[in-house]
Amino acid sequence: MINIVLYEPEIPENTGNIMRTCVATNSRLHLIEPLGFKVDDAHLKRAGVNYIDKLEYFIYKDWNDFISKNKGSFYYFTRYGKKPHDSFNYQEVDDIYLIFGKESTGIPRDILKNDLEHCMRIPMTNNVRSLNLSNCVAICTYEVLRQKGYPNLLFKEPHKSENFIIDGIDHQ
Repeated sequence: MINIVLYEPEIPENTGNIMRTCVATNSRLHLIEPLGFKVDDAHLKRAGVNYIDKLEYFIYKDWNDFISKNKGSFYYFTRYGKKPHDSFNYQEVDDIYLIFGKESTGIPRDILKNDLEHCMRIPMTNNVRSLNLSNCVAICTYEVLRQKGYPNLLFKEPHKSENFIIDGIDHQ
């Protein structure tokens, strides 16, 4: 199981996009308070479209609440990381927690310093400090899925015939 963890997310549109990614990838979402929005925020719902009802998510009052209730392998995505996101072998790991910090400041250093071995950074040029949070979540989630062979994911659009492109008939 892939678990996406957002430490104090601030921007509802990012979290809405991440909710949609979680539904698309059968991932769980964990939100650590304080949040920069209400979970019923219209911007959040707009970005998550009509998939939020299919999302499995949890909200925690703080980091200590989160770690007291979750066990598994934690991977931290931070601008301070020295390893690329594809440097770990996720194939044999069952409960994976991909942890992302808030948009303005990231994951606090006092959390990172306890597990520097699992701190990663998505490679990029020196022209930007970081990518958009929802893009980072998608990139890293799909790397884990790629290594695991995309378990339980479809390789064709649902509700379409195999010959949709050829025959042009929309079978919905």
